[in-house]
Amino acid sequence: MSLSLYYALPALGSYAMLSIFFLRWPHLLHTPRAPTFRVRLAAHRGGSGELLESTMEAMENSMAQRSDLLELDCQLTRDKVVVVSHDENLYRQSGLNRDVGSLDFEDLPLYKEELEVYFSPGHFAHGSDRRMVRLEDLFQRFPRTPMSVEIKGNNEELICEIADLVRRYDRNEITIWASENRSVMKKCKAANPEMPLSFTISRGFWVLLSYYLGLLPFIPIPEKFFFCFLPNIINRTYFPFSCSCLNQLSAVVSKWLIMRKSLIRHLEERGVQVVFWCLNEESDFDAAFSVGATGVMTDYPTALRHYLDNRGPAAQTS
Repeated sequence: MSLSLYYALPALGSYAMLSIFFLRWPHLLHTPRAPTFRVRLAAHRGGSGELLESTMEAMENSMAQRSDLLELDCQLTRDKVVVVSHDENLYRQSGLNRDVGSLDFEDLPLYKEELEVYFSPGHFAHGSDRRMVRLEDLFQRFPRTPMSVEIKGNNEELICEIADLVRRYDRNEITIWASENRSVMKKCKAANPEMPLSFTISRGFWVLLSYYLGLLPFIPIPEKFFFCFLPNIINRTYFPFSCSCLNQLSAVVSKWLIMRKSLIRHLEERGVQVVFWCLNEESDFDAAFSVGATGVMTDYPTALRHYLDNRGPAAQTS
């Protein structure tokens, strides 16, 4: 054995043992963060499988099912009103080929009478309420309900308007910044640093890489929420690639990488809530909770509430 290996192997062995030890008991390195609220049931787009997405009627229905979190996407109108809308362009939702930002709030069209549920292809939602809602209306109607506000585009004006609304309604601790884009998230954090953060895509990859390199127990984690897709739904209700072969490969690889109980337990004990999206079937609820997820984001809050209530204590403490 060479001299370098003589020293390197014991060092690597010691590092591996320390990493495994602190992965299991992270409180010895990091002060535990008590959550302000816990997310078991999160309503995707306000519960878009049961009533028209992002409408007040859908939100009311989700709250009737005791949802812990309303998941929203926001856009800014021409007259600077923050509205709850997944799309910037209104064609899919209303049939009008205009951007939200090109219209005043009063001129926004009604939603179509039915909309396909994105994560349940072939299923359609209907509702009597077809009006687009202001974020401020939701803050007034549900003043203490946690909400996740996702920013799709790099719109600093929208970010600042949301940050100001959150401050005005004293919702700093119960309104989550969400964005896939790291540069957008930096702007969100600068606009209102008191709001909890969720992981961006790049930060999610960094966490996975750190986990497999053994670095995760030793690095700081400022985020409090990890909204992660469930690999089981790829190529079934979620199609990230146009090629089915790539979807099948990504399902297998991502399931192997992400569905690790030790990873999810470590994040939980570090104060990071892991919520899998967007799950609309009982088998997927089982898959998420079986690996220790905090909660599930769904288009069907009634179905998830029924599942949680029927599982009894196990569903509340898993």
